[in-house]
Amino acid sequence: MIHTTHSIRVRYGETDPMKYVYYGNYAEYFEIGRVELFRSIGMSYDEIENQGIWLPVSEYKIKYLKPALYDQELEIHTFIKKIPGVKIEFEYEIYNSEHIKITEASTTLFFLDAKMNKIIKCPDILMKLIEDHWKS
Repeated sequence: MIHTTHSIRVRYGETDPMKYVYYGNYAEYFEIGRVELFRSIGMSYDEIENQGIWLPVSEYKIKYLKPALYDQELEIHTFIKKIPGVKIEFEYEIYNSEHIKITEASTTLFFLDAKMNKIIKCPDILMKLIEDHWKS
């Protein structure tokens, strides 16, 4: 398993009139989690794309437990719990500043050769980084 944590503060523009985070903004929070997870193991999203690999999202599930509020500091926990093949699955938990879990989610992305527009296995260079950072 790989697990990373990244903190963000809810900006006013991310909220609705009740000062709750607008539900559509959570997808961006999860993208931040994925990008930071890849960066933490040694490869940025930009580097992956420069290798000619795209990672489109094919599935997105979310459960809202409590609202995130304007100006709260949120902690995004991002997990990879399965070794990837042609797809890579991420799980997320978001905690508020009181350390209460407010959201659970998952996304599934697949590896796509950008030139051929063809689904491929996880590139060897990325697989090596994942295996090097894997913890039981």
